[in-house]
Amino acid sequence: MQTAGRGDGTRQAPAAAEAPTADAAPGDAAPGDAVPALPRPEYPRPQFVRRDWLCLNGPWQFEADPGDSGLERGLLHQRLSGAITVPFAPEAPLSGIGCKDFLESVWYRRTLEIPQDWQGQRVLLHFQAVDHDTTVWVDGHEVGRHRGGFSGFTFDITDVAAPGTSPELVVRARDSRHGSQARGKQSTRYDGYEAFYPRVTGIWQTVWLEPVPQTHLRRPRITPDLAGGRLLVDLPVSGNVPGHVCWAVLSDGQGLVAEASASASADRTPHLVLDIPAERRRPWSPQDPHLYTLQLELRNLDGELVDSARSYAGLRSVTVDGTAVLLNGRRVFQRLVLDQGWYPEGLMTAPGDQDLVRDIELALAAGFNGARLHQKVFEERFLYHADRLGYLVWGEFGDWGAKVGGWHERQVPTASFITEWLEVVERDYNHPSIIGWCPLNETFQKLTDRITALDDVTRGMFLATKAADRTRPVIDSSGYSHRVPETDVYDSHNYQQDPERFAQDMAGLADGKPYVNTAPDGSAWSLPYAGQPYFCSEFGGIHWPTDRAGEPDTGSWGYGDTPGSEEAWYQRFAGLVDVLIADPLMFGYCFTQLTDVFQEQNGIYRFDRSRKLDTDRIRKIQFRAAAYELEQP
Repeated sequence: MQTAGRGDGTRQAPAAAEAPTADAAPGDAAPGDAVPALPRPEYPRPQFVRRDWLCLNGPWQFEADPGDSGLERGLLHQRLSGAITVPFAPEAPLSGIGCKDFLESVWYRRTLEIPQDWQGQRVLLHFQAVDHDTTVWVDGHEVGRHRGGFSGFTFDITDVAAPGTSPELVVRARDSRHGSQARGKQSTRYDGYEAFYPRVTGIWQTVWLEPVPQTHLRRPRITPDLAGGRLLVDLPVSGNVPGHVCWAVLSDGQGLVAEASASASADRTPHLVLDIPAERRRPWSPQDPHLYTLQLELRNLDGELVDSARSYAGLRSVTVDGTAVLLNGRRVFQRLVLDQGWYPEGLMTAPGDQDLVRDIELALAAGFNGARLHQKVFEERFLYHADRLGYLVWGEFGDWGAKVGGWHERQVPTASFITEWLEVVERDYNHPSIIGWCPLNETFQKLTDRITALDDVTRGMFLATKAADRTRPVIDSSGYSHRVPETDVYDSHNYQQDPERFAQDMAGLADGKPYVNTAPDGSAWSLPYAGQPYFCSEFGGIHWPTDRAGEPDTGSWGYGDTPGSEEAWYQRFAGLVDVLIADPLMFGYCFTQLTDVFQEQNGIYRFDRSRKLDTDRIRKIQFRAAAYELEQP
């Protein structure tokens, strides 16, 4: 049995995952290295780490089910015809398949070896992400179902997969191109086109097993209170019994910082308050991404250890003050880049952990201090690296696939959009790098005197996000149709390529009349701007095909006319950036985009992350006019 981190037969999480620090980056392979025998072996949940676990990535049986008739044909109980490398989707070359056609339904099968020394514990089966409707069986018994391609899920399989046994695990994933479904940038045509890319079906993130005690800790909810100099920890307990006590111990490089305990009684979630002495308070920021180590314990009435796990936390605040978004009470201009998180060989799955690190490092090298994670829920390890590297991110849902009033889909979003999004917010709540939420993107419909389905969906997603997280600002819908009057942030998308015309468009914020996206005939899509913090959350996207960088252009796409030279590209970029940085009421911007993605060739880097433009020059352009910004280049 191989496990993540070492692959030597021991069931142990990597030390770096057990105790994350700002200067340690776990990961076994360098970018571009061949995929190891156990692909993606690193611990998949750095925010809540237990010592024992078993990685299930690697070879599985696989079979496509074009007619979705596999259950009737007996695939549940027979060997599947092909093979696949998990966690890569069958459309990805790294899966060993590289299918380009539609896959309505797919099946997976493998034998589990439940370690004998897990005796007396519960066995949890974790899926980090499966697209889209998943059913799981163990030894022919259905153990659970899940809908949604971006959020993870867990099933307790102890009753059908006891320690010391070798049960058969079968997974079916349905991923229709028809109907309303959150797909992000996945194309519903055979080929990718414009800003749409290949499909991702089935398992596309790590699958793993974990033993836990009968009464055990669940993932904590950690809320920083910078003003009060404390961390608030809500620590749920599963199967709790009278007399149990939860403990939280906070430490840093100097040792113990604070500790707290709370009863694990059945009538409420234990709430622990960790008061940090003034001399040990070290706010998390891009300049100093300090992370405290958090040891969590569950003890019984006799003080004996029942369960333990390790986490980490950052002490920071994100607040709205008039038109400003403040980090730790200070104004930090958000120089964001649009990051779509796609890879040539892995599609939505990074080939290795170091590839996640590299994307952040590439953005930082070009002068960006954060990213808008666009139309995809990024895996937990990306957010961990953002935490330790001080990289600001806006979390976004991959809602494209049901666009009320949209130009490529016309199905109404279903309840699953809200339920899946709430799973995402709950999973990622603890990450200090996340400074805002964006549940919807580029919905648009003319504003009339009638309340529409778009109004209901937008308000529902906004209110659900605010109910789940009161600590971060929320954009009701990025870009076009702002339908919630109390949205925390107001933004626009503007791909005007002429800096002078762009300046004319973006003027007016000081007078309370910023640029607002409207219908082609000039009619309104949004409710009026009401004085919220404002930024241009998509601009640029300058078409710069790879033939300009020395490779053939095989039919690429981007915004505007292609600049006549590389120098002209820099001049256009500088002109657009200067307009936004020079506006003291603009709290940030987001430039499209970090890398080329298939036919969409408007990135700062090529799709394989190789050099395309002079990033040192791009960095200097972004810093030269940031006179009012507190951080230094």
